[in-house]
Amino acid sequence: MKKKRDRQRAFTFVGWGGKRKGAGRKLAPGKRPSVPHRSRVRLSARHPVHVTLRAFPKVVNLRTRGIFSTVKEIVRLATERFGFRIVQFTVQRNHLHLMIEATSWESLSRGAKGLSVRLARAINALMDRSGRVFSDRYDAKVLTKPLQVRNSLLYVLQNSRKHAKQAGVALPRGWVDPLSSGPWFEGWRDRTSATTEPPPVSAARTWLLSVGWKRHGLISIHEVPRSK
Repeated sequence: MKKKRDRQRAFTFVGWGGKRKGAGRKLAPGKRPSVPHRSRVRLSARHPVHVTLRAFPKVVNLRTRGIFSTVKEIVRLATERFGFRIVQFTVQRNHLHLMIEATSWESLSRGAKGLSVRLARAINALMDRSGRVFSDRYDAKVLTKPLQVRNSLLYVLQNSRKHAKQAGVALPRGWVDPLSSGPWFEGWRDRTSATTEPPPVSAARTWLLSVGWKRHGLISIHEVPRSK
């Protein structure tokens, strides 16, 4: 069997640059790949953004009442800062989905960073742990069309219903995810707001997120998003 050094000498370059199979830093065992770098599309203040914050594998289940209560209060405090508004969100086992309005990439970055830092401190205190909670990199998809916005709203608000269906779990009739902003959402087709508590999120200001998406119909509480 040839030594590693011999194999390297026998390697012949066939071109310059570009992605090479097996290149780059290797992941630690059990660690999932981080969000890939992508070329940024232009972010306009009129375009909402679907943001995903992912927790590290060592962080235990985020989807508990105690953690949600903390997340809800931090979301309430974090929105309307740096030109950054949180309009909808959901807490899942190891990640958060958020619908954001931001005036620029800079305001989105500052807002997401501030939110993740505040969440990490609070979650660490609740779990009696230390260290990082969320990846420094977040996934952000700019939404430029009404149907894109509706699909993302459905994905955020009904994410738990999707997971329940995949697991074969039957949900109660009229169920809306209590660990999301769903109870305050005013775009349900077959449900009115069931809580008098002030919403932890900001009202949408962009046309796409306030009016435009409704061109494709309001969302049913029984509707299940497709897997991405």
